Amino acid sequence: MAEFDIARTRKSLFGALLDARDRFGKNKVALEDLERQPITFGRLVLGSLVLGRKLASLTKERETVGVLLPNVQAIVVTLFGLNAFGRIPAFLNFTAGIKNLKAACEIAGIRTIVTSRRFVEQGKLDEIVTTLGEGRQILWLEDVRGTLTSLDKLRGVLDTWMARRVHARADVGPDDPAVVLFTSGTEGTPKGVVLSNANLVANAYQVKALAGDILTPDDVFFDPLPIFHSFGLTAGLLTAVLNGMKSVLYPSPLHYRQIPKLIAGTRATFMLGTDTFLQGYARAAGENDLASVRYVIAGAERVKDETRALWAKHGAVILEGYGATECSPVISVSLPDRNRPGSVGPFLPAIEWRLDSVEGIHEGGRLHVRGPNVMKGYLDPEKPGHVIPPADGWHDTGDIVTVDDGIVTIRGRAKRFAKIGGEMVSFAAIETMIQGLWPDFNHVVVALPDPRKGEQLALVTDKPDADRDVLLAHAREEGFPELWVPKAILVSGIPVLGSGKVDYAATVEMARRLQAML
Repeated sequence: MAEFDIARTRKSLFGALLDARDRFGKNKVALEDLERQPITFGRLVLGSLVLGRKLASLTKERETVGVLLPNVQAIVVTLFGLNAFGRIPAFLNFTAGIKNLKAACEIAGIRTIVTSRRFVEQGKLDEIVTTLGEGRQILWLEDVRGTLTSLDKLRGVLDTWMARRVHARADVGPDDPAVVLFTSGTEGTPKGVVLSNANLVANAYQVKALAGDILTPDDVFFDPLPIFHSFGLTAGLLTAVLNGMKSVLYPSPLHYRQIPKLIAGTRATFMLGTDTFLQGYARAAGENDLASVRYVIAGAERVKDETRALWAKHGAVILEGYGATECSPVISVSLPDRNRPGSVGPFLPAIEWRLDSVEGIHEGGRLHVRGPNVMKGYLDPEKPGHVIPPADGWHDTGDIVTVDDGIVTIRGRAKRFAKIGGEMVSFAAIETMIQGLWPDFNHVVVALPDPRKGEQLALVTDKPDADRDVLLAHAREEGFPELWVPKAILVSGIPVLGSGKVDYAATVEMARRLQAML
């Protein structure tokens, strides 16, 4: 592990981009996307200054600006352009539905939204944008670019020669807000998370400090995860670009057949994804499509043994990581020499941690973390624009974990335990057991109301012929008490979020409806 210097993180996002340009060269490629037209560090800085100055003329100082764009180069230019001139991008999850999007705009005080006509048309988001546009300014990138004059472009070139001086006028401090992200809401209403410039820069540098032995300037990150999700933003984009590597953006993680072909075409060496998506890519890939990939960084959900085996056939090693939006997001990540299946690796440097005991749970505890990557705070839903910081800098992850020889293992979300017959039962442990029985299918355990015991366990699975007697016999063989075996099996597709994680709130609601029909 390389030495981590917190002092180096005390800069803005755009300042960190300028540092990368100066260190790795303006002609080094920083970005590529579906269009296969690479953009260098020099062109990225130029584009950010030109677009950023134009957007600044259409917005107010320190304004939080909604960004509704897919994973293409334009979203990165918009991010750095807004930051260069002191605006704060709030990335909107276009898969979240109009209710959540409207709530996000209200809580963040968004009065301007940057989007693209091409994207809105292709994504069939016309109705959503029309609704969000009521009382708000919609800036179409195509129109903004159309207003750029030769003088604007010339000024942009001049700005690149004194980019630090231009950026300094915006007076963006390391502790100022850099972005607003909205939690995916797997277990309830999404929250607005405010991450500072130093939070994001620190997390990108922390990953490099921990995993520097396997990262080189020649590496290429393939990032199909949406930038409105912190995994896609920091792990897939900023960790690569701010450390001098190329990030290849792809607009949808659901294109299982197209993505392996683009991985082959771009010679990507690092792949990012969730277990659900990674299985799809490995199964759809041709014989040599994934041959360039050395490592797969997996997060957001537990990695199945079958997924590891699938990627191993293509010559890649899966390194499982762990994070939270509130932590920018990476908290820990496995390394090749510290890669225990089922664990999520050692903590990143400069992260303090503690485990608080939980009644009924005898192994591990509830993880709290503090460090340079921990958020400024949540947006206050009662006072738009006001930020509620974490108490004494500590963030309660809500996860039950164990730490053995510095390696973190997640035992489950605190909310995904239930007291059944006086015992605390882990849903994640039951799901792992069931996965061993039916490895080719997806399974989610939920707690449903029970008139006698208060609540009962139910299994939601996409295995059409799932049989409880078979499950019960397998559980006994694995040493699980009958108390831990779900009483009901509900066969259905399992809802997922745009980030690839299971949508637990939607799954529970669906399970309740299915139970009522039985």
